[in-house]
Amino acid sequence: MSIDRLCAYYGFSKMPFRKDLAPSALFRSTAHAEAVARLTWCIGEGGLAVVTGEVGSGKTVALRATAAGLEPSRHQVVYCPNPVIGGRGILAAIVTALGGVPRFHRSALVPQAAEALGAAEAERGRRVVVAIDEAHLLADDQLEDVRMLTSAELDSKSPAVLVLIGQPVLRRRLAQTTMAALDQRVSLRVQLEGMDPQETKGYLRHHLELCGRSDPLFSDDAIDVVHRASRGLPRALNNLAVQGLVAAFMKDQAIVDERAAKTAVVEVAGE
Repeated sequence: MSIDRLCAYYGFSKMPFRKDLAPSALFRSTAHAEAVARLTWCIGEGGLAVVTGEVGSGKTVALRATAAGLEPSRHQVVYCPNPVIGGRGILAAIVTALGGVPRFHRSALVPQAAEALGAAEAERGRRVVVAIDEAHLLADDQLEDVRMLTSAELDSKSPAVLVLIGQPVLRRRLAQTTMAALDQRVSLRVQLEGMDPQETKGYLRHHLELCGRSDPLFSDDAIDVVHRASRGLPRALNNLAVQGLVAAFMKDQAIVDERAAKTAVVEVAGE
């Protein structure tokens, strides 16, 4: 079965529940809107932010929405999607993004990166936001590098913002005694939770409307099933909704009912 056939069957203008939506088209749940608001505040104030949540909770989406709302002439976002790029990888990425040539030795990279961050605001009037995704995978020495970056002139001026994004284990790691020096520098903590049942219903409706269907396409029973299975987490909800549409299509049904939703749960989660 092709995507084109599925879209034609339901009258979609495009496939729903895609992850490549423009920031302006994103569904703003309470948790998402709060995360964006708090991150925007932190960027204005400067400092270190920690954003955590389960897989698929929308952490990176919240960062993307926040970045889209920043004034490009006054901000620069340096996004590091893969922290497992070696001990000097993140520092080198920061220096390169700010127009420098990374020094070879790691011990020289920390002050070079800190100087580059400070110069971006002092000389060019641009606040740099360094966002490190999957930060729960950072090695202890990489977390120490983050602490060193916050120790330059950030205590008084805060010319840059560092955002660590990761799974809940990141919070537990920072709470360890060995990480106390870094943990004490965190100025903002955001924990993204799943959506409640009403938000799940609104989320499904929102994504279907983006694709040209404003009428109910999921029964209330079906929504209950996918909400419980996804726990309100957007990525899991996307997968279940698509599989529910496929299941209803295969049965030549006009809507996704409870049976189709349960079939989707089996397909996605094996339950």
